[in-house]
Amino acid sequence: MSDELDPGALPTDAVLVRTLREADLPRIITIDKKSVGRPREEYFRSKVKAASDAKMTTSLVAEQGGLVVGFVLAKLYYGEFGRTEPVAVMEAIGVDPEFRHKHVGQALMRQLEMNLRALNVERIETDVEWNQFDLLSFLAHRGFTPAPRVCLSLKLS
Repeated sequence: MSDELDPGALPTDAVLVRTLREADLPRIITIDKKSVGRPREEYFRSKVKAASDAKMTTSLVAEQGGLVVGFVLAKLYYGEFGRTEPVAVMEAIGVDPEFRHKHVGQALMRQLEMNLRALNVERIETDVEWNQFDLLSFLAHRGFTPAPRVCLSLKLS
């Protein structure tokens, strides 16, 4: 069998991407735990609930053989921080380590970008820890660049 694609086909076409559902929560928690080493159940429970309740759903999952193997959680903001244009904030993205380098992350981002363009959203923002080199590289390949704003933090003791 040849690895060549049909003319006009993309490697991401083989990955099913669909709208996130609340029933996807256990797999999202499992995928994230494999990546960060600890479960963040409450964080994802609240994010998935908010995504499910949103009037405009922008969060997605990727499936392979009926199994959720990746996710992207995003939210739309209109006019935050004094801006007037809509912006999407990517709150979390994850791909099961067994399915990395199989176009899952690319398929998720491609669909997210298409959905947001259809909503006339012109920008996606996200925060990444400086030492998450794999994620930084992935996002750079998708066209992300440092933002022209400074993110500030105040440690409360």
